[in-house]
Amino acid sequence: MSATIAAKKKEGLAIRGGKPAITQPFPQPVRWGGIEKRQLDEMLEQKSLFYWNGPQTRLLVERFQKLYPLKHVMPCSSGTAALHIAVAAAGIGPGDEVITTAITDMGTVIGILYQQGVPVFADLERYTCNPDPSDVQKKITPRTKAIIAVHLMGNPCRIDELRDLADRHKLVLIEDCAQAWGAKFRGKPLGTVGDIACFSLNDFKHIGCGDGGIVASNDGRFGPVLQKFGDKAYDRVGGTRTPEFLAPNYRITEPQSAVAAAQLTRLEGIVEKRSAMGFRLTSRLEDIHGIHPHEVNEGNRCSFWFYILHPDFRALSCSRKEFVEALKAEGVPCSEGYIAMPLYKYPIFQKQNFFAGRWPIREMGLTSMDYTKVSCARTEEIIANCVLMPFNEAMDEKWIDGTAEAIRKVAGHFSRE
Repeated sequence: MSATIAAKKKEGLAIRGGKPAITQPFPQPVRWGGIEKRQLDEMLEQKSLFYWNGPQTRLLVERFQKLYPLKHVMPCSSGTAALHIAVAAAGIGPGDEVITTAITDMGTVIGILYQQGVPVFADLERYTCNPDPSDVQKKITPRTKAIIAVHLMGNPCRIDELRDLADRHKLVLIEDCAQAWGAKFRGKPLGTVGDIACFSLNDFKHIGCGDGGIVASNDGRFGPVLQKFGDKAYDRVGGTRTPEFLAPNYRITEPQSAVAAAQLTRLEGIVEKRSAMGFRLTSRLEDIHGIHPHEVNEGNRCSFWFYILHPDFRALSCSRKEFVEALKAEGVPCSEGYIAMPLYKYPIFQKQNFFAGRWPIREMGLTSMDYTKVSCARTEEIIANCVLMPFNEAMDEKWIDGTAEAIRKVAGHFSRE
């Protein structure tokens, strides 16, 4: 046993009456202010709050395109809407398979199901929590039409390998960047490698306007129809209201666009701070026995929507619940895992209760998918063992170093070494 570990074992855990590693309150950023107020004041001078040709929505698109050089941009009502628009524009129809991952929001797959497609779940890499390209390849069948790459927690996935897979198999590559504002893959903004990019402006994302989203593309096959698929198939460019296909109403509003446009001016500062603090925390956790930090592939910029900690409970003499309770007592907000179970274990998938208790495409013989038989080993291992820590741009070096010390203290106390 090293001297450091022995010293940590002697320290009294706060949960057992010892002194907490952190005594300051959890830092909270100020998210709204004068920038948003000025933009809303301008909006209130308008005669209309409709999105099409609205000055706030135009400004939102202009500012978005300065950060993401994508020609076709459709602001919409949510990140879920953005993904549904993308799936519809990609031509997903009855029985078509779309490969994605099972640690994500339900919004990633809702559009697939509404288009009568079939979500197919690929396994994750253990410590990046992103899709494993080798498992994605195994899941490709003649019915596969698209891949949705989820950049979980703002951590860039191996998008170059997924791009290569998509090209070789003639698949559409959709990037789910809901949690990845400002993140970059080898210097390229996430959302600019795939065929279609989807972003969320939900209140809980890096930037937000309560609810909202953006779907964008440079691809001439998909870009020109994004607006139609988000606006009842009405052609606002041509000025016609004669729908040629079925499409929902996912329009954004001018008040949403005003706040989102203002928020975009804050994005770089927010992500720069989050990224710096995230990598600082990782560097201070790398030598702790029984702890594996959230892994980011070299050359990438992670925007750390949350921070995922991976304790190895074979090396620690405690359960995850005990670890989390001890860490909380030290002053570090955290929780057991991210979601309770993989998407395929949700009741809606287990019972195939997609449309009034039915799944028409299975009844019609267009798919044989049975989610009760789906299992992704690493996905389930991550859910069973990971610890989630909230992360934001108000954190400073003192807070990060205190968090690392708290983790070191708890891990040292429970170390089996």
